Amino acid sequence: MTLPDDNVRSAVLAERVFDGRAWHERTAVLIERGRIRALCGWGNIPAGFPQRQLPKGAFLAPGFIDLQVNGGGGILLNDDPSPAAMQAIARSHRRLGTTALLPTLITDIWDRTEQAIDAAQTICGRDGILGLHLEGPFLNPARAGVHRRDRIRRAEMHDLDWLRALGQIGHSLVTMAPESVPDGFIRALVQSGVRVSIGHSEASAAVVGRAVESGATAVTHLFNAMPPLAGRAPGIVGAALAEPRLVAGLIADGQHIDPVSLRAAFAAKGADGIALVSDAMPTVGSNKKTFDLMGRSVTLRNGRLVTKEGVLAGAHLDMASAVRNAVTRFGIPLDAALRAATTTPARLLGVGEAYGRLAVHARADMVALTDSIAVMAVWTGGVEEQPS
Repeated sequence: MTLPDDNVRSAVLAERVFDGRAWHERTAVLIERGRIRALCGWGNIPAGFPQRQLPKGAFLAPGFIDLQVNGGGGILLNDDPSPAAMQAIARSHRRLGTTALLPTLITDIWDRTEQAIDAAQTICGRDGILGLHLEGPFLNPARAGVHRRDRIRRAEMHDLDWLRALGQIGHSLVTMAPESVPDGFIRALVQSGVRVSIGHSEASAAVVGRAVESGATAVTHLFNAMPPLAGRAPGIVGAALAEPRLVAGLIADGQHIDPVSLRAAFAAKGADGIALVSDAMPTVGSNKKTFDLMGRSVTLRNGRLVTKEGVLAGAHLDMASAVRNAVTRFGIPLDAALRAATTTPARLLGVGEAYGRLAVHARADMVALTDSIAVMAVWTGGVEEQPS
């Protein structure tokens, strides 16, 4: 059966459209069967494309892509590593402008890790779930952060047997400390199709360099859970800022990073080397103010998620807020902040042809934002839903 045109075609008109690289004025995005057919001027819209005109001042951008989502909508993945939970988390973030993401499991017992891998195998490719992010367990306990030290361990070569399964799950990512894995481990994992990010680590710049040569491509929440940059000990921070092959994740919530540090990272690497991440917890997209994180109570206080000891435990942040903070609080140009939330994470995951841009044949995943960078509407596969 052939569907009527208004079910497969539409045109979304905005005063400004950001395509992932450049701005277009008074432009329409033409959508056909879930993909972008073209960008054109308002006066050149073909017949058969029902039109949706955005209000004055609003603009269109690619849907946000988040590499690090621990929870949302009141759900923590570590509590419920199931397909339904991943789907619910993704949907709660989609209302906030994130159209693709990696559900993230922090260091946990083996049963939960196995369940998360199985769940990702089931749900990957639906609701914008691009893969799974395992943050741990192969971390440096000296830089555990909120991760439980008793669940952190060193890797052994036989761990590749189960980790390689992630290579068959979309575009998955593992955060690890390179000093906590054997020689050859990172290279073997990358060769199996898994992306490796360096984090929760005390690796020297030389060790980071060897990890990059082995295929590591990212740094997890730069500046956090790692030693600071020093003149004669550049460490992970210095290596990340100097190495163009590394994409650095940044949590732009005003809690994890000083504005000067965030601006320095953008100045050193440019938006093509920065991926804004939420590191979101269950409070995002819900009225929840407290939750349990593997036996420890976490409370939302003045925008900070902290344990009773005052340790930061993820972030109360969504990607639209990360972009807004980057622009309005930290002085990052809007186009750079948008690229760091769209094209850069898409390229890191190897999905840059279909995601993170508004271009011919790309998925029609879009977000409409007000001039104050608040989410007005979201499209996934060309289907619009209003944020709640």
